[in-house]
Amino acid sequence: MEALRIESLTKQFGGVDAVNRVSFAVSVGERLAIIGPNGAGKTTLFNLINGQLGPTAGRIHFFGRDVTSLPPHRRAHLGQARAFQVISLLQELTVLQNTLLSINGTKPHRFKMFRPVMAFKKVLQKAANTLTDLDLWEKREDPVKNLSYGEQRRLEIGLGLSMDPKLLLLDEPSAGLTKEESADITGIIKNLSSGITVLVVDHDMDMVFEVAERILVLHYGELIADGNPSQIQNDQKVKEIYMGVEDAADYAEID
Repeated sequence: MEALRIESLTKQFGGVDAVNRVSFAVSVGERLAIIGPNGAGKTTLFNLINGQLGPTAGRIHFFGRDVTSLPPHRRAHLGQARAFQVISLLQELTVLQNTLLSINGTKPHRFKMFRPVMAFKKVLQKAANTLTDLDLWEKREDPVKNLSYGEQRRLEIGLGLSMDPKLLLLDEPSAGLTKEESADITGIIKNLSSGITVLVVDHDMDMVFEVAERILVLHYGELIADGNPSQIQNDQKVKEIYMGVEDAADYAEID
């Protein structure tokens, strides 16, 4: 079953095609990475999938439903969650408050002023479970601004997961992290439920090749390669364009 289908997706800014007729499908539970040089169109593609931007042309289908014209909050209610490249947590609120807001954000009871006490208990328990899994429960009363950058990154991914998403979009999850912090994020991604479809954009090739079952390569907004990690690593066009290598012999010397 397909979780996501992208059909001839195009986004133009003036005369520039940031994304140019990109098409691909993602199966339920698949771990897909999208890589490419700076300016390849990766974040623009994420913004289109998530609804931050509207496409110039093309269609987006989410679990068989055409969501091309839906705003981000509607897509979130359908089961999309995203962790942004720039951390978007509420810095003055506590870790627990951020978590509770995230959990409540996509639930029908967010509109109810009066509800059973048990509903609060369930939300609090879910928040406790989320923060315990992230190893942040002991810091639940700390303002987010007091967390380290790595902890904030971990929390933002965890908040996306607290929404029980069908599709999780991770935009540069390892950006600005130490090697140890990046390994923590890699572990979180690898241990996600098989029912969650994951799309990752990242420049950390160690992370990409460790977590991805399949990799797409973008170059100047166009999809130039699609395959498993081994196929991408040995793709001559990827070597020439993405790695900046002219032939296989040169690539072998780099290795």
